[in-house]
Amino acid sequence: MLSMLDDIRNAREMLRGVIHRTPLDYSSTFSRLTGCNIYLKMECFQKTGSFKVRGAYTRLRMLGSEERRRGVVTASAGNHAQGVAYASRMLNIPCTVVMPFNASPAKVSATRMYGAEIVFHGSIYDQAWERAMEIAREQGRVFVHAFDDANVIAGQGTIGLEIMEDIPDIDAIVVPVGGGGLAAGIALAVKGIRPDVKIIGVQSKAFSAMKESLEQGRIVEVSNGSTIADGISVRKPGELTLSILRRYMDHIDTVDDDAIVKAMFLLMERAKVVVEPAGAVGLAYMLNTPDANLRGKNIAVVLSGGNVDMFLLGQIVHKGLVGIGRLIRISVQLVDRPGEFKRVVDTIAASRVNIVDVIHDRLGQDVRVGNAKVILSLEAEDMEHAERLMRMLREQGIRYELLT
Repeated sequence: MLSMLDDIRNAREMLRGVIHRTPLDYSSTFSRLTGCNIYLKMECFQKTGSFKVRGAYTRLRMLGSEERRRGVVTASAGNHAQGVAYASRMLNIPCTVVMPFNASPAKVSATRMYGAEIVFHGSIYDQAWERAMEIAREQGRVFVHAFDDANVIAGQGTIGLEIMEDIPDIDAIVVPVGGGGLAAGIALAVKGIRPDVKIIGVQSKAFSAMKESLEQGRIVEVSNGSTIADGISVRKPGELTLSILRRYMDHIDTVDDDAIVKAMFLLMERAKVVVEPAGAVGLAYMLNTPDANLRGKNIAVVLSGGNVDMFLLGQIVHKGLVGIGRLIRISVQLVDRPGEFKRVVDTIAASRVNIVDVIHDRLGQDVRVGNAKVILSLEAEDMEHAERLMRMLREQGIRYELLT
């Protein structure tokens, strides 16, 4: 399969001037936190906000004139939809995208903005996929698969070529895995140049289909609940991607949503980069799964996309602040008389913690007669600083309930 390296190089020529060659930036912060030399491959800066446009454009460029005339159809709730729509507009090809009814309004709007016709069908991807296949048969359109297609894989593999050119002595590449198209393309490109470079895949614990398929040597369908990483919420991998990764992936692991939230928050705070949940799983793995074999090594972490819902982003910031001890909420019941609350405020001020918000409650069912409940939102430097405040409150005899 390493003969596909030529296809990946051809794809790069097709993509020249069409997409961005995204930066591979060294991060001193994440290098210090992981004990490795971390380089971030910024596909979150790619056109349409995701790596998906690489594979979509490559696939469409390979269509014959009659296929272009009839048009293409695909099923997607997010980044693949935008990638196919963008590529179709660039090549003047009619494009229909089938999306579930619950697809993000922001992603629907972006896909429509690129000129695609949107068809809503079903509540999950599988139902949208079935409708897209019906349209392909009824209208003679070419179905563009999100990952299990040789041309799509070749387009995604151009990321591997860029990494190898930018950091020839890279030791490992950490890649998000859903259906496996991105990882398969990068693995083929990189192993064709330097077989000793490690390819590490990362999935959500809720959708670990590729991991279990590799372990069992066959396609396994997996869905263990929900995850914020919808971009890699794939129930089963492709046959082609599985066959490639069975040969060329060195290791695959999973992370949970808490680890993803932490990685997204730190990327925003420390690197000033907004990355979607699926795009942050590689860094989440590096931050939460110490691997002694990687210490001191040059590691490229692919940040595969930046199309995060703004409402979700607000939750990420809040949970991120709570997770690292920067945001604390406590409830204190005090005798309702002058000076009682001042004692609490003075203790907080003495610990150099900032009061963000105060809520007074005298009428709640859990408030004793003659008392007042005060709920405070507080900003600390970190977890250690927050714990120091808790200790000072106890020393002052101030009884509190920790709400976060």
